[in-house]
Amino acid sequence: MPLNYKSLLIALAAFLWATDTLLRQPLSRQLNATTIVLLEHLVALVVVVPLLIKYWPDIKKINTREWLGLLFIGIAASALATIAFTASFKYVSPSVSILLQKIQPLVTFLLAAWLLRESLPRRFWWYAGLALGGGYLISFPEVWPRLELYKNGAVGVSLALVAAALWGSATVVGRGLLKRLPPPLLAALRFAVAIPFLIVLWLSSGAAATEAASLTWRQLLSIMIIMIGPGFGAMYIYYKGLAVTRASVSALLELTWPLSAVVLNWIFLHEVLSLVQIMGAVILLYAVTRLSLWSQPS
Repeated sequence: MPLNYKSLLIALAAFLWATDTLLRQPLSRQLNATTIVLLEHLVALVVVVPLLIKYWPDIKKINTREWLGLLFIGIAASALATIAFTASFKYVSPSVSILLQKIQPLVTFLLAAWLLRESLPRRFWWYAGLALGGGYLISFPEVWPRLELYKNGAVGVSLALVAAALWGSATVVGRGLLKRLPPPLLAALRFAVAIPFLIVLWLSSGAAATEAASLTWRQLLSIMIIMIGPGFGAMYIYYKGLAVTRASVSALLELTWPLSAVVLNWIFLHEVLSLVQIMGAVILLYAVTRLSLWSQPS
């Protein structure tokens, strides 16, 4: 079956995701991660509010269990995971953080097997071990880590893995909610639910008032670009492509994200991976892609 040209929209969306770090990494060195993520969500209100109005009849039908799922997705994935991902840039290369996000499918497979009673892909444990081995080499390229010299790096790796685990968990919860909620509504509520939590979290931080007073137009513009391009823009393009693309092909096209990110970060941020880290990336991406291909219909 020939590749539908619209399928390339998935690769375009993945490339836009890769450009996120070019703006997020400099911002992470200027602002608190909570401030960045809160501002992103406030910018997203421009899109979220009209969707909430449009789907108001559906919102009134949401039951208690579904609201609990939405709270988890909003707080854990949209808020805390994004904060952890952003904060990791202070300690490790953005390329390392992004490559470690490919651990997400392992979390998704395990939780889906536990909560949704879905069967694990063939040879799951073999490829899961291989993926974790690749992730280890990306995180600790010296192979035997000297943690007393690698404290900051260990913190960054931990934050990236926390983000991966939370996003992977939210995928499983979201899959259950999509049985009744339209995808645009789920995306809108994911942002809306996170905003009150982020405001409380931001106000409780000692630097909130100081950062609010010192915000520059350039920082605000960067956050707006993140939401318009790698954020909602990429999400819209991705779903347009996904609608006409086989799942197995989608899994391959999505590799554009980590591969493009590594190249862009190398060119523009001068973040270069070592040979051991590149080997680890190849192992991780190979293992996760094989699992994705086996778990999805062709």
